[in-house]
Amino acid sequence: MSAPDRQAALAQYRRRAGVYDLELALFEPLRREAVACLALQPGETVLDMGCGTGLSLPLLRAAVGVAGRVVGIEQSPEMLALARRRVAQHAWRNVELIGATAEAARWPGRADAALFHFTHDVLQRPEAVANALGHLRRGARVVATGLCWAPRWAIAVNAAVLAAARRSTTTLVGLDRPWRLLEARLGPMRVQRRLLGAVYLACGAKP
Repeated sequence: MSAPDRQAALAQYRRRAGVYDLELALFEPLRREAVACLALQPGETVLDMGCGTGLSLPLLRAAVGVAGRVVGIEQSPEMLALARRRVAQHAWRNVELIGATAEAARWPGRADAALFHFTHDVLQRPEAVANALGHLRRGARVVATGLCWAPRWAIAVNAAVLAAARRSTTTLVGLDRPWRLLEARLGPMRVQRRLLGAVYLACGAKP
């Protein structure tokens, strides 16, 4: 596999939309840890890059409060439709969803934080990372999570990572350090491994 393939990703998530929430159930503790690392405060604005079906929205909204703002970016129409349904069911007036690629998405103002939760393809596209970080204020917190290669000796773990990656990403490029493009712009990030090294949690801030 080489660079991320947008059309392949759209097809991939078209197939997965109906079962996506169930598939990610194992990683819910990691999602909660990622949101906690953002250290959100009431009244702040947070970006949810590749928000999917909106699983992170309740946690993000609870953290910024009714005076804050949550902006979700998602390119898959099928996933975005489920996220919109979630927002409508809860009547969240301070949650805005934008149907666009991470490279092309535009929104007013500067955000205080950004979450990249299981968005490997987005993190491997320089234009997407640049656009997201360009919409953050100085000092904004950035957290990324997702699959990554475990140490080489962990053969069984990496077999599981490979199987999951083939279902959820369109490229294996960068799985050794999925956060590398973020780190190139933000400076050193604090990286922790979970699930025997199969997933990571990377925390940083915009200089």
